[in-house]
Amino acid sequence: MADVVLFHHLLGLTDGVRAFADQLRAGGHAVHTPDLFDGERPASLDEGFALMKRLGAVLDDRTDRALADLPKDLVYAGFSYGAGIAQRLAQTRPGARGALLYEACLPVTGEWAVGPWPGGLPVQVHGMEKDPFFGLEGDIDAARELVDIAGPARAELFVYPGDQHLFTDASLPSYDAEATALVVARSRAFLDRLA
Repeated sequence: MADVVLFHHLLGLTDGVRAFADQLRAGGHAVHTPDLFDGERPASLDEGFALMKRLGAVLDDRTDRALADLPKDLVYAGFSYGAGIAQRLAQTRPGARGALLYEACLPVTGEWAVGPWPGGLPVQVHGMEKDPFFGLEGDIDAARELVDIAGPARAELFVYPGDQHLFTDASLPSYDAEATALVVARSRAFLDRLA
């Protein structure tokens, strides 16, 4: 069993995020889903971005509190905005066992990088090829670079056909059930290898 902390996207801890977590739990893994927005559910990505900016450092405090009672050897996972949090923690927090990055990937080199990718840390990145944020704004390039740096034995990039952002959230119109089934199966296989 792997211990996973799964961070939500800019629309908050939706029923779709909870359902995805339940699918990982059904594979025998412990999945923690902190609500960094404290119950707020923005109606759009723009509203979610504004909320994130307004909360600022409060989000860091909430993240720290959410992790305080969890084991150190976590798999960090997240969707879009939450993938950025997961990636930062995987790269900087001692004891990380792996990372599952859904629909986002930050650079691991250059001026915008959080820092180098830790040697030997396994990672999977999932996103749609024409997602305006993942596929068309450079995240896919960052994910390819991450795979090159970490090596194919430790890093995997899965690109799905389509143009939807937040395609794994069953509570949103962007949901793609077929692609999500693949994401869940691949994520469970990744977690099984770490257990």
